[in-house]
This record gives sequence, structure tokens and C-alpha cells, in this order.
Amino acid sequence: MSQRIRIKLKSYDFNLVDKSAEKIVKTVKTTGAVVNGPIPLPTEKKIYTVLRSPHVNKKAREQFQLCSYKRLLDIYSSTAKTGDALMKLELPSGVEVEIKV
Repeated sequence: MSQRIRIKLKSYDFNLVDKSAEKIVKTVKTTGAVVNGPIPLPTEKKIYTVLRSPHVNKKAREQFQLCSYKRLLDIYSSTAKTGDALMKLELPSGVEVEIKV
């Protein structure tokens, strides 16, 4: 293989993203590949403003915030063993994983 594998992790919970990144780094290092990362990418914050009452009190509003956390991992000098280990790895639900070869 010996090409770069780029893994992007995305979740709404930063603890899940960090634990998943640690798990990936640990399994990749046991196969003998070189890992660069996890590199934290900027956090996306979406703020939603909602009226508290739809009929009266126009000035009374509530704000909700939704943050998405991202991490980036680059794997170099990987072997077939590394690819198999990544495919068998079980990550917690709620973490979106995108793998580019």
C-alpha cells in the first residue's frame, strides 16, 4: 500500500471524537504505520434563535447552540495489515468517519 490514508472524524460530542482518535492511533501504531495527528479542525457552531411564545412577547427569545467537533488523522507507510485493522475497528455510534486513500 504505502500511500497516505486520511481519516476525518466528526461528532457533536468532543469526548467521543477524542476517544475514537486515540483508539485509531493505538491500533495503527501496533501495525507499524506512522500516524500524523489527531489534528483538531475548527469547531462549527450553529446558533438557532426561537421565539418563546408564538403569539405574544416578540422580544422574548431563546437561543440554542449546536457544535460539531472534527479531528484529522494522516497515516503514512501503511500496509495491508493496517487496512485490515482499520476495517475491524469498532467505533462508538455518533462518530462519523470519512476515509480517503
